[in-house]
Amino acid sequence: MRAGTAVPPPDREATGTQTADSEAGLPFTVLPTGRRAERMRAQHALVHGLLSEGMGLRAIARHLGWGRHTVQRYARADRWQDMVTGRRTRSSRLDVHQPYLQGRIDESDGAITIKELREELAGRGHRVPYSSLRDWARSRLEWPDAPAPASAGPSVRTVVGWITRHPDTLTEDETTQLKAVLDTCPELDQTYRLVRDFAQMLARRTGADLPDWISAARTTRLPGITGFAHGLTTDLEAVIAGLTVHWSSGGTEGAVNRVKKIKRQLYGRAGFELLRKMILLR
Repeated sequence: MRAGTAVPPPDREATGTQTADSEAGLPFTVLPTGRRAERMRAQHALVHGLLSEGMGLRAIARHLGWGRHTVQRYARADRWQDMVTGRRTRSSRLDVHQPYLQGRIDESDGAITIKELREELAGRGHRVPYSSLRDWARSRLEWPDAPAPASAGPSVRTVVGWITRHPDTLTEDETTQLKAVLDTCPELDQTYRLVRDFAQMLARRTGADLPDWISAARTTRLPGITGFAHGLTTDLEAVIAGLTVHWSSGGTEGAVNRVKKIKRQLYGRAGFELLRKMILLR
């Protein structure tokens, strides 16, 4: 929002009107402008319109979902300009460039960026930090109403979840979005197919297909997949056995983990006999 637009000095014929306004305490030298001013103008008209219909302050606050004190401030203000009376915008060394920068925004219909404005100021001999210009422009410059931003695409974490989950667990909307993502990225589509093939080996215990899967993974030259495939070849027979037979050391590993947990809980507080009994009873 612009800090204000100076009104040209009035002619002598309007002196009486100026005096009346000044005596009433209404500022006539500065008129608020910008989107914030337009919003306050509309809200002031809305509150006073509801008051004219006979609604009370509490009823208006409930109707609009505002705080009672906010409604009260609008109700007490005779003019919407009074809502900004007393507000002062701190001066900045960038204020001298406001006409030029606003003109460049208007000429480009808002297409010019803060980075480009900063480069233009640097070309005119005024170097300004990007963050300082950005923060100053938010409150001092007016930009055309930008179109609504396009909906953000799914995050990397979301897409990874879609790829690694079983297709039957995906909703129709998730399946559609995943297909759109895979269509735009051939490498990701290859990754998806390899992940699905490996998951089928795990579910169906078809470890004999692992060498063919490793060859296909190496052919794609995808960094993550190729590295994973190379790691499987370091102990290929054990991996094939793990994908084929039904036996597993998971039960043993779980028992060892349980014993370690009990040991840590009783460290320094129990002897061997108590530790032995707790392991056997749990």
